[in-house]
Amino acid sequence: MGVPLEFTDPGTFQPVKDMIGGGPFNLDPGMWTDDTSMALCLAESLIKTRDFDPVDQMQRYLCWYQEGHLSVTNECFDIGNTTLQALMKFAETGEPYSGPDHEYSAGNGSLMRLAPVPLFYMSQPLKALEMSGKSSRTTHNHPLAVDACRYMGGLIHGALMGKSKDEILSSHYSPVPGYWDEKPLLKEINEVASGSFKCKEPPEIRGRGFVVKSLEAALWAFHKSDTFEEGCLLAVNLGEDADTTGAIYSQLAGAYYGKSGIPKKWINSLKKLDLIEFIIDRLFKI
Repeated sequence: MGVPLEFTDPGTFQPVKDMIGGGPFNLDPGMWTDDTSMALCLAESLIKTRDFDPVDQMQRYLCWYQEGHLSVTNECFDIGNTTLQALMKFAETGEPYSGPDHEYSAGNGSLMRLAPVPLFYMSQPLKALEMSGKSSRTTHNHPLAVDACRYMGGLIHGALMGKSKDEILSSHYSPVPGYWDEKPLLKEINEVASGSFKCKEPPEIRGRGFVVKSLEAALWAFHKSDTFEEGCLLAVNLGEDADTTGAIYSQLAGAYYGKSGIPKKWINSLKKLDLIEFIIDRLFKI
């Protein structure tokens, strides 16, 4: 959905209303970007190892980068700088937690692929939180990225458990009572968890690559909307890192609204739909 608006500045484009393709990589309608490829790699790793294996995850990400594994075009046509740095370090050292943690590495590249982890640990809420954070560290070791994934992992788990939107978006929601008291969030993520997205509008809300802004924008779209479609369009029409803002929103909204809440025309338009459904089905059967 965000493909045609990727890298565009707010106010410089006609808002999208449907799945139309295009964008900087000239993709067909229904094709997806690195967000989905990496999420599928993560899901495949959880399925094949039946465990959280960071080495296996990084091997699959590397296979995607080098060989186009689980890419919609069978090649890696886009990759974030932080992810690339981590993969190159892993290829050289074999260290799975290779994500950089310097000041410019707090990007959204781990948050965009997160959903398979809370899905895999649906019956273990504490693990859903802890492993969501660990899933960031493979490519994004900055504490802000790790905390964004911990927090969003809890929200996705709550949505999967059928919690109301008001409860999920309540201040500092966690499926594990008292968790944020014991393991506090960093200030910037804590502000989002306190509900900063409820009292802001664009241009304060921005779909940027910075993980704090991405998280805030996705939650703003979820909070402002009443359907999956409405929120998705709000998210991607922020422009800038539109595909990733849409991916982050849709992980939570998909868990909340379920497959039946996603427009059928969008699902049926997806390229390699059989592959996506096969991986999701196996993830739920473990």
